[in-house]
Amino acid sequence: MTKPSAMALHGWIILDKPVGLGSTQAVGAVKRALRDGGYGKAKVGHGGTLDPLASGVLPIAIGEATKLAGRMLDSDKAYDFTIRFGEQTDTLDAEGQVIATSHVRPTAAAIEAVLPRFTGPIAQTPPAYSALKIDGARAYDLARAGEEVVLASRDVIIHSLLRHRDGGVVDQVTLTAHVSKGTYIRSLARDIALALGSVGHVTMLRRLRAGPFGLAEAISLDKLAGAAKARELEDILLPLRAGLDDIPAFSLTPDQAGALRQGRVLAGIDAADGATFAMYGDVPVALIDVHRGEARVVRGFNL
Repeated sequence: MTKPSAMALHGWIILDKPVGLGSTQAVGAVKRALRDGGYGKAKVGHGGTLDPLASGVLPIAIGEATKLAGRMLDSDKAYDFTIRFGEQTDTLDAEGQVIATSHVRPTAAAIEAVLPRFTGPIAQTPPAYSALKIDGARAYDLARAGEEVVLASRDVIIHSLLRHRDGGVVDQVTLTAHVSKGTYIRSLARDIALALGSVGHVTMLRRLRAGPFGLAEAISLDKLAGAAKARELEDILLPLRAGLDDIPAFSLTPDQAGALRQGRVLAGIDAADGATFAMYGDVPVALIDVHRGEARVVRGFNL
């Protein structure tokens, strides 16, 4: 049987991104795998930046799934991360230059006691070395050029923050955090260290989950390359629907499906208010917003 071309691929590949690879490079690796497998061109995008020094879950959207990649930016994330106490760097991770030191090493009990202060709604100042823009320029570009970078604090939510067990006075600690969109783990690590009367930076960062996607679905770059060369990407591709499993689905009639494909508003929809995934049979038609029985297209799918 002839495998479908890349233009027929629509869905998600969840990479277990290795340390040292940027998110844009990961997208390039997926595009390269598609070419190497003879799939041809396809739209490819990632669902949220993951620093080169971080590893773990990086959702890659292919085809019509790229229309949903932005939703990943709004999703909760989960991370394991290690704070090393005694040195703060300008990047707040192991890549930067040391800018502050401290002889203070907290006890495990002190760490446990301070974590509730960083659980729930908190305000945090993003790192100077971040992709946020200041007057059109990336903060990390300004910081690398030696300019002073002042970023406004932002409100985020730390849903949970758990310590991996150890005892006594510690040089470092590993935590697991479940956080809202916009949370910077490097800033969280900095602030925890300061609250403990020390300074610190992140030496390990691994994303465990991004929205609905976890490590259980993630594959290595080697597995991706092997599947592409064997023309078996369809076997590891998650359906477009997988990126929307947090919202209900709604089955359309043929007339309703045709109307939504034309961008028309549907009236008399028997669905709860809010975001809804509209399907005609097994075919995704649109992401819609339902309000008082009326449905409007948020994202239409060309399938």
